[in-house]
Amino acid sequence: MAAELASLPRGLHFFRLSGCVALAADVLVHYGHSCLVPVTSSLLPVLYVFVEIRVDAQRLADAVRAAFPDPADAPRLAIAGTVQFISAVHAAREILSHDGYQGIVVPQAKPLSAGEVLGCTAPALKRSEGVGAVVFVADGRFHLEAFMIANPGVKAYRFDPFLGVLVLEEYDHVGMKQARKEAVLAARKAKSWGVILGTLGRQGSVKVLDRVVEHLEEKGLEHTVVLMSELSPARMELFGDSVDAWVQIACPRLSIDWGEGFKKPMLTTFEFDVALGYVPGWWEKGSRECGSGDATGCCSGSGTSTDCGCSNGGCADKDFGGEYPMDYYSQDGGDWNSCYMKKKPSTGERKLRVRIGNYSNS
Repeated sequence: MAAELASLPRGLHFFRLSGCVALAADVLVHYGHSCLVPVTSSLLPVLYVFVEIRVDAQRLADAVRAAFPDPADAPRLAIAGTVQFISAVHAAREILSHDGYQGIVVPQAKPLSAGEVLGCTAPALKRSEGVGAVVFVADGRFHLEAFMIANPGVKAYRFDPFLGVLVLEEYDHVGMKQARKEAVLAARKAKSWGVILGTLGRQGSVKVLDRVVEHLEEKGLEHTVVLMSELSPARMELFGDSVDAWVQIACPRLSIDWGEGFKKPMLTTFEFDVALGYVPGWWEKGSRECGSGDATGCCSGSGTSTDCGCSNGGCADKDFGGEYPMDYYSQDGGDWNSCYMKKKPSTGERKLRVRIGNYSNS
């Protein structure tokens, strides 16, 4: 039992706590993640012990030097990564700063550690910071993609700490945003909504559920709340035409990465706010032209779309303009996020029980 509890990922943190309570434990030692969920929100005291994978920071710095040989001509850099490599991130910044690379940024989206990025939460760099490229330390690109989505004008280089290589990564910002726009526009026609509350531990937020249901009630839209541990196209098809559109309070990347696999629109909570008109869509805020001053990173200067490196998030397409936030656990994020530190405690558990009872009796 102890081994099973120890191997659970962050999303199943609640089940780890529940298992410890069932075993009459007095404290849980959580080895491996940062303290995204405050200890005040836990069922019992939790001691977080960060995991650290040792990386040769000098090798990381050498890879950056090879990519940008002249510090005077190099763009202003940001360095970030996944939590187990954060020590190397800070060490590499010190080495490179000593070598003449000035103003290196280690961005932070609190309550995450400085430089730490999740698959759904990444710091959005300010235009005034003038960052032109990010060096991201990770053995995969899932978390890096969140940073790229949040900062489409910043070129992204991934340093693989095990292979010791630095690779330029690209992301189809235009294609992703177009696909998500089509899903939002389709959802605007929906008369009946399904609201999915993820039950994989801390992924689902009753606080966010309350707000989603309140918005649906304000708009007079029919809706059904469904508790679900796993989302799949086959499972959603079982609802047939009883639901016109879905909003899922679980993992935003399910919609962003695999939304086109669902027959009915499957929106994130941010996209849900856009669909119902509570916030403007990223395509509705005005287009960004190259050299207009509204873009960041490689597009902050004059030039054509080719000059900007469109495939890595330049200004290739007018529909590309606007922000698509990745701030689902950031305390500075929008009202759609699940940050435990942002708002006053919710009374949603009682409301949830009432709603489930109402739906089951209807």
